[in-house]
Amino acid sequence: LGRQHAIGGRTARVRSAAGALHGREERDACGRRRRCGHTGDGVAAAAAALRAAGGPGGAGLEVARGGAAEACALAALIGSSLKFEGRLLVQAQGDGPVRYVVADYGTDGSLRGYCRYDPQEVEAASGGFARPGAQTLLGKGVFIMTLDRGPDFERTQGITPIEGESLSLCAEHYFEQSEQVPTKVRLAVGSVLTEEGAQWRAGGAMIQVIAGDAARGSTEEVWERTRALFHTLGDDELIDPTISPETLLFRLFHEDGVRLEDPRALAAICRCSKDRIASVLASFDPKERQDMVEDDGKIRVTCEYCSTVYALEPDEVVAAQI
Repeated sequence: LGRQHAIGGRTARVRSAAGALHGREERDACGRRRRCGHTGDGVAAAAAALRAAGGPGGAGLEVARGGAAEACALAALIGSSLKFEGRLLVQAQGDGPVRYVVADYGTDGSLRGYCRYDPQEVEAASGGFARPGAQTLLGKGVFIMTLDRGPDFERTQGITPIEGESLSLCAEHYFEQSEQVPTKVRLAVGSVLTEEGAQWRAGGAMIQVIAGDAARGSTEEVWERTRALFHTLGDDELIDPTISPETLLFRLFHEDGVRLEDPRALAAICRCSKDRIASVLASFDPKERQDMVEDDGKIRVTCEYCSTVYALEPDEVVAAQI
């Protein structure tokens, strides 16, 4: 899912992801990580445990689903560069028709996404556009990236205001403000016809400059050229199932050469479990838990990511405290 593109000994990171993040059914597929070292890089299909919650289908659902798919593609792009075992959460939340969208990427290849929205407000804000912008949908709010390195480390989090009408621009603004790393991101979502019929696909690509040094020299010229080539990338190229990552990268960087790393798999996996749910419930006050008990004596919890419903006996929750 991540790659680096080096030109004449001067390097700019290039990452790309393309694939079926959500279709008529959830599917496992491959993600690819490439290193361009006279190089470019690409990704094949990736599946995500993806859900949009807010109400019945229609235009609102399609818009929300597209936003969640973009977030999943973005999380896979950025997460592929993590140098530790853990998770990356990409989240945007605001006061608009889409309350929040979140994608959860694990270095084990797991990926899931969720979006909460108000369907009537989304349709009203869309104004007839199939894909209204991020700021139109999210309103005033924040873009958040959270790194989770496991129970032995504290989570680290970066927060910037939502800027621009796309998650791509939000991510670019985040890297500019929080990391001081010039970055360009392209994300695309759409329905395409395949041999299996119409299928939702999402794809993305990201480039980042690597600072010059005594050995590398200035990277300003190579960054400007790479950015110009990157600007020619079309949304249709990112989601077209007939265009492989290798082909796409060759189109962009054939003059400099493309070196590809081994693929890395992505899978639609939700980490929820009955034990995790019991642990969360155990953190509530006993009186609050008692109010959660339904007529049949059980507490029911629905996972927002995958919609799995867990029914627990109160004694199971008490046992989780021990």
